[in-house]
Amino acid sequence: MRKVLINGASGKMGQALIRLMKEHPSLNLSPDAQRDKHQMSGGDFDIVIDFSTPQGAEEAFELARENDKPFLTGTTNLSAAFLRRLQQEKFIPVFYAPNVSLSVYLFTQLAKQAARFYNGYDMSLHEIHHVHKKDAPSGTAKNLAVVVHYPVEKVTYERIGETVGTHTLTFKTPFDEITLSHQALNRDLFAFSALQIATWLLTCPSGFYTMEDYAIFKLKEK
Repeated sequence: MRKVLINGASGKMGQALIRLMKEHPSLNLSPDAQRDKHQMSGGDFDIVIDFSTPQGAEEAFELARENDKPFLTGTTNLSAAFLRRLQQEKFIPVFYAPNVSLSVYLFTQLAKQAARFYNGYDMSLHEIHHVHKKDAPSGTAKNLAVVVHYPVEKVTYERIGETVGTHTLTFKTPFDEITLSHQALNRDLFAFSALQIATWLLTCPSGFYTMEDYAIFKLKEK
């Protein structure tokens, strides 16, 4: 079993990661170490998975580098300076994505092609998340806006109950309307995907990786 350090272990994603590792031993991952608010429990580890805060992500990255271990983060709202550090990393494997779901990545690629095909249509982008989410619009929505060349400041959003995440892109003319939408039904979508990415990252050489790299790997598997 490969030992995982979960940074942000008490959060909803952290708890989902711990539960799924126990429910799916075939992943060959074990939540042996946990970290929250500068407090760490457990022993050594083979990889760091971070779903915390921007500051927490930076601290977890330093911990990974000090121990020469791979680092995976899905924490959003990271600073531009820290993102550059991740992108320039040469000593450990580093993975970053504002959304670690492969289905969301594929949805984003569909949206990119639709934006090219429906050039000239009026576009709108709306996202819905749970009331506990701190950043608005979400990192996923911001990334989607960049991909389809839509002004981030025009992205609309709602915070409703325990909604996991819904992103809707609409193209409209006086004659027709096309809607592309992705709805996450539960947080396990992201947690299980993060664990699958972690097993892959453990095999990767040092450098910076994104969902595009993982998608290419998955396509080769097919």
